[in-house]
Amino acid sequence: MDRIAGRFARVEPRRRIRHLVLGLLADLPRKNCWTVAEWAGEASPDAMQHLLSRAKWDADAVRNDLRDYVVEHLHDDQAVVVVDETGDVKKGIHTVGVQRQYTGTAGRIENPQVAVYLAYAGRRGHAALDRELYIPRSWTDQPDRCQAAGLHPDTAFATKPELATKPELATRMITRFLDSGHHAPWVAGGEVYGGNPTLRAALEDRATGYVLAVARTHEVTTGAGKFRAESLAEKIPKRAWQKLSAGAGAKGHRFYDWAHIEVPSTAPGLRHLLIRRNCTTGELAYYRCFSSEPVPLTALVRVAGSRWRVEETFQSGKGLAGLDEHQLRRYTSWSRWVTLAMLAHALAVVRADEHRLRPGPDDLLPLTCNEIQRLFIVLIVRPAHEADHWLSWSHWRRRHQARSQASHYSRQTANQA
Repeated sequence: MDRIAGRFARVEPRRRIRHLVLGLLADLPRKNCWTVAEWAGEASPDAMQHLLSRAKWDADAVRNDLRDYVVEHLHDDQAVVVVDETGDVKKGIHTVGVQRQYTGTAGRIENPQVAVYLAYAGRRGHAALDRELYIPRSWTDQPDRCQAAGLHPDTAFATKPELATKPELATRMITRFLDSGHHAPWVAGGEVYGGNPTLRAALEDRATGYVLAVARTHEVTTGAGKFRAESLAEKIPKRAWQKLSAGAGAKGHRFYDWAHIEVPSTAPGLRHLLIRRNCTTGELAYYRCFSSEPVPLTALVRVAGSRWRVEETFQSGKGLAGLDEHQLRRYTSWSRWVTLAMLAHALAVVRADEHRLRPGPDDLLPLTCNEIQRLFIVLIVRPAHEADHWLSWSHWRRRHQARSQASHYSRQTANQA
């Protein structure tokens, strides 16, 4: 909080930001402006809502502070920056960017808001660094709808729908990361990103290595012609497969069979098609790879396995810090909420420092983010309020709900008339 304090001109928003971040770490069943304001001792959610919507402060500047903080504490010469998207299921049609589409979060077609995130994965931990909201064409084709949600007409994604693709958002975030002076030798991501030649070319131009997943139908040009990835996998001899670990999981190392095929190119650097085979089911997965210098197969496998760190980041960010629980419709409020949730989730940094500075005995599992959150709230910041405070909030909620109910009934009556 000291690091971002200078982003706020007045002391009131600085204090309220602190309360909001601590509330995101609290053991609340749901985290939104109502519940966090009640937990923090506010008389109503109005001030919290003002902080997220109308108060003057720059969420992108706070994001930059967060990025520097995470990299400073988790710095790793072999770090991987991982890009991936996640969907937050919402109700209605007014939440910025929402539309009916498939989301892996629910595993089916839902009504989600989708955002692309950039995470930093090192040996001592991982945390989110950056975020971009995906604005689908169903929004960019309706300027009035965009304006109502706080998307200004002069923004690139509002005037140029072709730039609103997820790979373009990933390219923006990776470029921001590298231009800020930080370095990571590798980028990992899913099929949406691996199948995009523009993103791959941008990384190659900056001599940044990548291991990006591609579909089995992805076409690769070899010396013998152009082939689908699945066709090339069939040509690999048995002796070419190696059993290697993609990293440690909750139940031990994740072993797969791996093979790679060199992809010829006249451009600088080395390119490969990496293939992963499930040892039990035989299911195959494919990756496009680039490195500026020769690297062993084990290095490519390590980077491919790092991709799942972003899934862990999503899971803990939503579970610990309410990343997906906002009830906000406008773009400015969304960007501020998720930035502060990412800041709260920087508990990963505390975890890394605890492991480095105060390693525990062998018969104790190292401190997890979940355990640090429990101890932090219980021992340090759990607020104590009198009964009048909780009763006042009960009355406030019921009055608000009564007004909403009367408004709905009035609108229904007017429509019937």
